[in-house]
Amino acid sequence: MAFQMKKPSRRQFLIASGVAAGGLLVGYAMSGSSRREAAEEAAADKGERFVTAWLKIAPDNIVTVYVPHADMGQGVITALAMMAAEEMEADWSLVRAERAPAETAFANESLRQFFMDGIEVPNLLKPVNSAAWYKVASLMNLQVTGGSTSVRYTGQYGMRVTGAAAKDMLVKAAAARWNCAEADCTAAMSMIEGPDGKSATYGELAAEAAGYSPSAAPVLKSKKDYTIVGTPKPRFDIPGKVDGSAIYGVDAKAPGMVYAAVNIAPVFGASPVSWDASDILSRRGIRQVVGFPAGVAVIADNYWRASQAALALNVEYDTRGHEATTSETIFGLQDAAIEADESDEDVETGDTDAALAAPGADIVEARYRVPYLAHACMEPMNCTVWIRDGKADVWVGTQDALGTRARVAEISGLDFDNVTVHPLLLGGGFGRRIPVRAGFSEFPSEIDWATMIAGQVDAPVKLLYSRENDIQHDAYRPAVTSRLRAVMDKDGMPLAWQNRYIYKDDPEDAAHIPYAIANQSIRSIEVPTEIPRGPWRSVAHTQHTFFSESFIDELARRGGYDPLDYRRTLLKNQPRHLAVLDLAGQKAGWGAPLAEGRFHGVAIQQSFETIVAEVAEISIVDKAVRVHRVVAVVDCGAVIHPDTAAQQVESGIIYGLTAALFGEIAIAGGAVAQTNFTDYEMLHLSQTPEIEVHFIESGAPLGGLGEPATPVVSAAVSNAVFSATGKRIRQLPFKNHDLAPASGKFAQAAD
Repeated sequence: MAFQMKKPSRRQFLIASGVAAGGLLVGYAMSGSSRREAAEEAAADKGERFVTAWLKIAPDNIVTVYVPHADMGQGVITALAMMAAEEMEADWSLVRAERAPAETAFANESLRQFFMDGIEVPNLLKPVNSAAWYKVASLMNLQVTGGSTSVRYTGQYGMRVTGAAAKDMLVKAAAARWNCAEADCTAAMSMIEGPDGKSATYGELAAEAAGYSPSAAPVLKSKKDYTIVGTPKPRFDIPGKVDGSAIYGVDAKAPGMVYAAVNIAPVFGASPVSWDASDILSRRGIRQVVGFPAGVAVIADNYWRASQAALALNVEYDTRGHEATTSETIFGLQDAAIEADESDEDVETGDTDAALAAPGADIVEARYRVPYLAHACMEPMNCTVWIRDGKADVWVGTQDALGTRARVAEISGLDFDNVTVHPLLLGGGFGRRIPVRAGFSEFPSEIDWATMIAGQVDAPVKLLYSRENDIQHDAYRPAVTSRLRAVMDKDGMPLAWQNRYIYKDDPEDAAHIPYAIANQSIRSIEVPTEIPRGPWRSVAHTQHTFFSESFIDELARRGGYDPLDYRRTLLKNQPRHLAVLDLAGQKAGWGAPLAEGRFHGVAIQQSFETIVAEVAEISIVDKAVRVHRVVAVVDCGAVIHPDTAAQQVESGIIYGLTAALFGEIAIAGGAVAQTNFTDYEMLHLSQTPEIEVHFIESGAPLGGLGEPATPVVSAAVSNAVFSATGKRIRQLPFKNHDLAPASGKFAQAAD
């Protein structure tokens, strides 16, 4: 079951449902056109009409699942293959998986049309609202891996449907071969059993099955009948990562390849004016020095020579006055914008203004902040581009293979069809490896620079960022301020909730709260800066969960309530939330005596359709936070791959905890002050807490898992810190605060 990174030939993707080397190639049809018509359209170089996934059944009974998403270590290749194999009743030992190429068949440009044309869809899909359909369409048009969408969209609405359609075609073929009713044929373990002891493998039936068009509405399996989904199957990607055969972007090689290292303007928004390369060009191995909009690149026969020369290159930059920008000036602009309150409506229920203006209103106000954050992927940014003879080849680990292809075509001026992207594994993404696309990332990336540089070099060029390049030239999780106000009743419960926050980034519901508060006014304000911002794991939830869950904790403490009980009261109309919160409290031992010097904090959030509650157990050691244990309870509807699901939650907690404890990109003189892991610190293994993960399978629609655990931990730890010290942390990271332990009595007092 080796995970293969080879690129299938284009010929494989020119058939909608037809014979391929004697087997069956299924692309789930986008319209009511026949298999033959779809094949003819594809062969005529028109848009191939397929939804999300392909299945190939070979004569030897091997089933290959082509997955359009990038595997960043999250195990998505395996999980999606499991969903397809489950529906087609495949023998898992005969299933293989490959990364789909950057081809329009996998872009699903007409996916939106699929839903708008009134095509019959399985009943399972009918309750999904139009906004969700639009989200599916927009994401798949981009072939994006992000937004925790792979399983809940591609898996649910692509892989399952494709697998079920393939099974139906095989059953039809068997029934025709044996001249019997389809109801007399049973699919199991990659075989069809028929009457009178007849049987045939999928591989034996594949060529005949190719004569049938896939159903637009195949019957999907009930969860109770699952034999693959929900079981801990070995991941396809692990062997290659263990034996070293896995190929990442940084491993890419091409004949005659040279290396590019960059000297990028340290001040954001600056551009190169001039440079003197005479001394650099005399160095051994140096080939060229070329400019691009953000800086200057040195081309050499190896990376070390290129990088050292780039560091030594003296470049004059036009800073356009941006060197006056600092973190303090940015937060000052945000504060002023909040006070001016020229905001855009997000949520307006009841009459919050009247509640705030009521005589004698008991108003609680707090201002929360988070700093810029870098992605800090394990694999530094890289991209290899070869432009020659009116064509381009690109080797890169990317979260949007087709978007990368389109971006390279746009920058190089080449036709889209003359650009080939070879998608490779990527050592971490977290939103960092999405090319420029409206709604995702608005700022140029290493893909842009690599393409511009390669266009000036007569050889394949591998652009490789140093760690310093990577940290100082990211598209950052934005620095954000939120001013929160609440009006309290005589019992200490909130009558009104007001939030004025900076940047309404995706998801648009990130600032919303699940609590039963009658009067709510939540509004956003845009404060443009030259600092590039982009999607970061959990996107806007990463800041808003810290804001809202810390503030609700403030209200609970002020009213003299247990923070968990307080949330329970306000979640009385949210049974899924209550179940998750209650189990988290139970598993963490909430309310039971803890070891001396240990304290609990709790937080809960719904993001990407998944509800996560976390209880953090901490102590204060040398005036700093030490996190000993995190208990997470997760309701993502259903679990596809148990091991991977738990790992996703664990990794999300570690990622979020790293940011909460240490994460800060500070702006000074218009540039990033941090340089490397020496001053942009990562959580060490010795600092990693015990993490305990529990799942509730509620039967709700599938939610994501790549991101929902990340934002919750910052608030849980912050609330535990208040229990320990009586100090409310309203600005991350924790490392910037001098935390002294307090007595148990003081710890319960409001700050």
